[in-house]
Amino acid sequence: MSQYFLDLKNPDFITHMALVHSRFSTNTFPSWERAQPIRMMCHNGEINTLRGNKNWMYSRGGIMCSDYFGDDTVQLLPATSDNMSDSGNFDSVLELLTKGGERSLPESIMMMIPEAWQDNKNLSDSKKAFYEFNSNIMEPWDGPAMVAFTDGRYIGATLDRNGLRPSRYYVTKDDHVMLSSEIGVCPELPDSEVKIKHRLEPGKMFLVDFDTARIIPDDEIKEQIASQRPYAEWLESSIDLEKWTKDAGTKRNKFDFTTTNRRLNMFGYSSETMEMLLLPMSVGGKEALGSMGNDAALAVLSTQPRAPSDYFKQLFAQVTNPPIDPIREELVMSLVCPVGPEGNMLSDPGPEHCSRLIVRQPVMTLEEMRTVKNQVYQKDGKDAFSTAVIDCTFPAGSGAQGMLEALDRICDEASSAVQGDLGVHGVQGVILSDRLAGPDRVPIPSLISVGAVHQHLLSTKQRPKGAIFAESGDAREVHDFATLFGFGCDGVCPYVAYEALCKMNEEGLVEAKAKQPFSDHDLIQAYRNSASKGLLKVMSKMGISTLQSYKGAQVFEAVGLSEEIVDRCFTGTTTRIQGTDFDALYTDLERFHEAAYPTNDNEMPLVQNYGQFHFRDGMEAHLNTPESMVNLQIASRTNSREAYKQFAKITNAQTQKVALRGQLKFKTTPSMKIPIEEVEPVENIVKRFVTGAMSLGSISQEAHETLAVAMNSIGGRSNTGEGGEDPKR
Repeated sequence: MSQYFLDLKNPDFITHMALVHSRFSTNTFPSWERAQPIRMMCHNGEINTLRGNKNWMYSRGGIMCSDYFGDDTVQLLPATSDNMSDSGNFDSVLELLTKGGERSLPESIMMMIPEAWQDNKNLSDSKKAFYEFNSNIMEPWDGPAMVAFTDGRYIGATLDRNGLRPSRYYVTKDDHVMLSSEIGVCPELPDSEVKIKHRLEPGKMFLVDFDTARIIPDDEIKEQIASQRPYAEWLESSIDLEKWTKDAGTKRNKFDFTTTNRRLNMFGYSSETMEMLLLPMSVGGKEALGSMGNDAALAVLSTQPRAPSDYFKQLFAQVTNPPIDPIREELVMSLVCPVGPEGNMLSDPGPEHCSRLIVRQPVMTLEEMRTVKNQVYQKDGKDAFSTAVIDCTFPAGSGAQGMLEALDRICDEASSAVQGDLGVHGVQGVILSDRLAGPDRVPIPSLISVGAVHQHLLSTKQRPKGAIFAESGDAREVHDFATLFGFGCDGVCPYVAYEALCKMNEEGLVEAKAKQPFSDHDLIQAYRNSASKGLLKVMSKMGISTLQSYKGAQVFEAVGLSEEIVDRCFTGTTTRIQGTDFDALYTDLERFHEAAYPTNDNEMPLVQNYGQFHFRDGMEAHLNTPESMVNLQIASRTNSREAYKQFAKITNAQTQKVALRGQLKFKTTPSMKIPIEEVEPVENIVKRFVTGAMSLGSISQEAHETLAVAMNSIGGRSNTGEGGEDPKR
């Protein structure tokens, strides 16, 4: 390297600071374009919400204008790019904030990587107000991160709110300052020369100000920044949805249970959904427990109609992330989100930036949905928050083309609603509703309609102009909600799930299950709470702390969806194997609708049971069948080779019905066969067998020791993993 950076070898080259980044690339291929430090920062970690951050920044280009650059602001946009790494995109936005507006570098860093503030009792009111105000302008760039930054006047570093990356600093007696993500970078420095030795704590900032020639403590710099403007006073412009609903005195309509079964079938519910998902969520206030693994067929291989959310699997973080515990570390996690029109992020901060709707729980009540649907919030005699309802159904029997035409209409109506007409302001939110579904109209799955509208408004740079709510009949479990929010929804009201709960309560099923009576209100509230806990759990697996960052982050991979659907509704989402297209999706919707309104039967239908959780003959295929389990038990108890062969035969046949690996076939070329004498004996082959890196504690002691004994007996290798072995062994 010394031969490359000749300027650093020149004795006339003198600097009072240096920002150095030296590491290998873990989740991107190394290239000069991704070399760090970049313009203002370097970064150790991972921005898990990158896709959402980039989408939101692109869309904000439609409302962004710098007082410094005026009409030339467009030349700075888009600030983000798919050709840059997460660090490169972060750096680009950081530079835009600091050079395109009045914000200082430390203030911009506080805005992009805020410390946990929502439930932090140790935070001053002024700092809380600062963070809450800026949450109205930009979502956090969330994930494990240690970011070092400089603009010439300041040099410093900050950690993410969870402190999921190491960072230590030394201050020597001759006033040299060193900060690094690793300890021991200066091994020749004796401890006798060190005046201060400390670590950077979660959410904290280490800052050196060269103008004042001092290290500014975290509390001092943040209090100074938070006290510059009357943030708490400006926040009074916010609209609290819970308070608005309470003040409006909104009441829900009574349910008509005479047609509930039709709605349940039309939206893909089953008797298993009711008994194994909804009841435990509403009675126990948390998700039902189930065994690990899901042996039912992948949605793309299933012979039963499936919801679009079933095609999505959440990604995992690409580098090592210590897990976030959403229960014990609830201080750093939050579901509260400001929604609705955003302000110009490059203009001087003011009350207009926080005139947004605050949604405290994203799974909305019937009363809250009715409030935003039918009420107009007024302030100072002007409309401050109003919505437009968009019908998300299409004519029965119109085929996939009818569904696509309906999607075009929905996107156009949403775009027109938030844009407004000449001299007339647009609404502050759109409600995508499938309430009009019935015998003559088929509901478009809420995930499809939300995804299509979100992507459409992103591409037209209108997304920051309005919120997207879903009045959804098909959303019911945590994964449904996670995909809706992950693909851009601001709030969802699962009105059919509420109706199903109240119907079960009316019929006495809830009391029979819980051994005590519940009111409808208590059931709905418990269901919402369990959905919220489930969302926090799902977010924590991805290393994301706030729903505001998770929203629109698209942290999913599609398994078995065609590019036709992905490009239209989930742009940028990975789909490797193609599969279900709009024609196949329409076929599933048609089957759901037929189950609700049978062509030749006017009787009220029973709620379907597709056998999704429990094996049911003739319904959903499962890898494990009763017959295969009987043969496995016989084989294990009697050491019967014949029983094992039968088990293997059945299991291999089922694998073709449920898993991708079942679609693979060995290629055989007779001309390339080799004599059996050239094949190594079994005794030599098994010596290459290795058990996976499973630490003691990740599996039971019995399983751990059994695997070790097996490997020792055949001469294979037993890898214990990072957690090691039992000390007794």
